[in-house]
Amino acid sequence: MTRGPQPKSNAVRRNAHPHAQELKAGALPGRELPRGLGITTAGAKRFWRIWASSPQSSQWAETDWAELEITTKLVDALYQGDLRHAGEIRQRTAKWGATVEDRNRLRMSINDEDQGGDADQASAELTTTDLDEELYQLLNGP
Repeated sequence: MTRGPQPKSNAVRRNAHPHAQELKAGALPGRELPRGLGITTAGAKRFWRIWASSPQSSQWAETDWAELEITTKLVDALYQGDLRHAGEIRQRTAKWGATVEDRNRLRMSINDEDQGGDADQASAELTTTDLDEELYQLLNGP
């Protein structure tokens, strides 16, 4: 559910926002996870891969990449069992446009007309048995 009233169904929106963004969909090469962060969990590594190759990251400045590093450390702690970071992670990812509602609020749209078979390959690469095992251990305790 989005915030605010539903847009009118007219064909031409006359109230286009001056800061609206249209991002190109598709897997970007992104940045490599810095080894100096000391990330150990597969969940945090997957989190980095997803965000580093997201359409949003094509517009990021160095400060945004620094925020991703900090958030990835929080995700690593979350996967190690420290669940108190979940709210902070959600707030940070919302500012990047993690969900449809977040992207609507940020006036961000993703143009996915050129997306082909690359999406299936990327999703297959991101699913790992290590991640499943970590989630099982996290939910069931030591």
